[in-house]
Amino acid sequence: MAVACFGLQASAQQGTSPNGLITADVKNGGITVSYNQQQVLDIPVVGFEGGTALQALSFCRNLSESYTMLGGKRLQCSNEANEYVSPLGENTRLVMRLYNDGIAFRYEFTDLKDATLPKELTTYRITEGTRRWMQQWTDSYEGFFPLTTSYKTLPVRNYSGITKSADGWNIRWGYPALLEPADGVFTLISEANIEHSQSASCLYNDGELFKVTPAENPLHISGNWHTPWRTTIIGTLATVVESTLITDVSEPSQLSDTEWIHPGVVSWIYWAYNHGSNDYNIIKKYVDMAVRLHLPYVLIDAEWDEMKDGKTIEDAVSYAVGKGIRPIIWYNSSVGWIDGAPTPKFRLNKPEDREKEFAWCEKIGVAGVKIDFFSGDNQLNMDYCINLLESAARHHLLVNFHGATIPRGWQRTWPNLVSTEGVYGAEWYNNVPTFTSQAARHNATLPFTRNVVGPMDYTPCAFSDSQHPHITSNAHELALTVLYESTLQHLADKPESYYAQPQQVQDFFGQLPTVWDETRFVSGYPGESAVLARRSGNTWYVAGINGSDEPKTLSLDLSFINGSRISIFADSANKSWDIRTAEVLPTEMECQPRGGFVLVVR
Repeated sequence: MAVACFGLQASAQQGTSPNGLITADVKNGGITVSYNQQQVLDIPVVGFEGGTALQALSFCRNLSESYTMLGGKRLQCSNEANEYVSPLGENTRLVMRLYNDGIAFRYEFTDLKDATLPKELTTYRITEGTRRWMQQWTDSYEGFFPLTTSYKTLPVRNYSGITKSADGWNIRWGYPALLEPADGVFTLISEANIEHSQSASCLYNDGELFKVTPAENPLHISGNWHTPWRTTIIGTLATVVESTLITDVSEPSQLSDTEWIHPGVVSWIYWAYNHGSNDYNIIKKYVDMAVRLHLPYVLIDAEWDEMKDGKTIEDAVSYAVGKGIRPIIWYNSSVGWIDGAPTPKFRLNKPEDREKEFAWCEKIGVAGVKIDFFSGDNQLNMDYCINLLESAARHHLLVNFHGATIPRGWQRTWPNLVSTEGVYGAEWYNNVPTFTSQAARHNATLPFTRNVVGPMDYTPCAFSDSQHPHITSNAHELALTVLYESTLQHLADKPESYYAQPQQVQDFFGQLPTVWDETRFVSGYPGESAVLARRSGNTWYVAGINGSDEPKTLSLDLSFINGSRISIFADSANKSWDIRTAEVLPTEMECQPRGGFVLVVR
């Protein structure tokens, strides 16, 4: 919602965050952003085609907000910002907020009359030599974030949506984009608060210049309209990991009743049995696993509408509900992969069909829906996703988007959105051999990139192998269930694999929180290692992984944690479990190659 600022202070060339650490300076029609008096972000081009050049920022107001989340890295969130505005022509202005952990800006238009949207010009400069972790564009956001120092990167051949320069370099990039513009200072570029009548954007580069490029939006707009927020988290790695900037700038929850929304761990059929959800007996095995491990949910994946042996999805749902397990079922969005894709299809596209289907789900006892195979970030897809969230909420259904865009704040606005894929996760052990050798490094990059912006359905914790082997350790796999945040945490492996683990590991899953009162960065560096601490009530979970192929000692400053009953899950030298208890918190942990650990502190 646009806010009119009356009695504006005199225009100035510089804006500042409330704590004074972040400043934004207007320079030659663009903006340069500094952190602790050091320039860390250059936005040389600001505005829209046909608009006037940016001249100066006028202070509008100070913002201070507290709100409650139902999922995420922190349930009680607070933020403070200084807001500035600048005219960019008739009925157009820039609104910029400087928070203590980053910046957000958007463009606002008033009194439009059946207007096509003008072309956005926003451009970031990422100089050669800057360390960066950026994902080449793919419609599903299922790619790696390799460390590079140059835009000169060859396209990944099997990605969808590849765009190349005349020299053959990739020139299209997805969010979020992590940069280290100065030693120990990081910026994470993304966007937030996609609403009806908007499309999401990506970055196209021409050399060092990376331009914000919204996906297709064919609408003609009358009245007022604004872009999503263009966001950059700024600070140390701790600032990036702990930031809630994406939800801070997003619309508040639209749901008055949220008592039916519950987090939890999920048994998931697909990973070990690719077509298992059309087999009633396999579904029963996963329901029974949820009962045995004390998990609240089971996910019945694709092809449940083609159940064998005369059984139906109603039979499977009835079996789960009868055991006290909440079932989630899968749908094809039917706007992306359709021909040759799994079913059920075309049940959610029309509003009347969607309402009928979700009413039926609610009636038979389904707790949520996983909706898959969208077709990009254009306005039609964004509106479709919002419509799905709205309709699902009316029927008390949780939603997990797959083959879809990354989180951009919907988890606050529609808290029934409990997870989103948008990640190269454990599912890829089913698809190609590539993941085996790259998983550890990739896993140690995600806490600093993709998972910062919202829940991530990586589907962690595979102790056995799928079609292609994994070489990460057991403790590494267990650590991912804590390291990665997702309101519904889907376990990838099959029942037999979990039953073969020590009883302490089996008990771990039934006690594992999936939403957190507090999250702390402890140590690490993208792609090398990651250690995070998460608190639920009075219990802390500390998880760490080694992203390298060599043994590594991970340092732990846990002075902020009080507790003397400590359970340690780690790797022994012979690759078996090392499970023990302690009364004093360790100051470091020895990790095997591609290893990890979990501490539970009470």
